Amino acid sequence: MKNTKLPKWFKGSLYSKGNTVTNPFSGEECELNNVELSMYDFIIGSQLVFEMAPKSVTKQKVVDFQKGLDWFRQHNPTAYMTLLD
Repeated sequence: MKNTKLPKWFKGSLYSKGNTVTNPFSGEECELNNVELSMYDFIIGSQLVFEMAPKSVTKQKVVDFQKGLDWFRQHNPTAYMTLLD
């Protein structure tokens, strides 16, 4: 896990602490630092909005979601494969 900063486009919350995240489908766990957890929650939150309020989805939200996935894949490929792939 690289200790890195969130990208400038990220408008979500930056958590002060990391945590363990469990893949709800496989049960596998990953320890995420505060920056990774912030991005992970942004990704999961975006997925929920896309599913629950599709009329509120804009092109920019989709672009930011994809940027979030790309960022996560680049900064923690193991956790990406475990939690999001």
